[in-house]
Amino acid sequence: MKKCIYVVEDNAAIRDIIDFMLTEEEYEVVIAPTVRAFWKQMQERIPDMVVLDVMLPDGNGVEICQELKSSIKTHDIPVMLMSANNHLNKVKSKCTADEFINKPFDLDDFANRVEHYVHN
Repeated sequence: MKKCIYVVEDNAAIRDIIDFMLTEEEYEVVIAPTVRAFWKQMQERIPDMVVLDVMLPDGNGVEICQELKSSIKTHDIPVMLMSANNHLNKVKSKCTADEFINKPFDLDDFANRVEHYVHN
């Protein structure tokens, strides 16, 4: 069975690029443009990894990360936070994500990071 990755990103262009790239790498990709859509998807299936944008229209990725990492049920899911904001040190101090990446990012680097967490 394909590994499943949830991507929470409100920017359609970035969402489409990530979706295309991860699908090409043969992952099952579930896209959520909002926090609400993400939690709805979480009721249906627990993913193998979650990729979160920090800034979302109805919340933020840091809060999702905190909630995932504080639950016994979801604590072990690898979480990657993405941000165009250069204040990643502040973000890192607020949650225990497994990985952080600045936007814009190199697609090969992004794919390698995902592979590292999904296949280890």
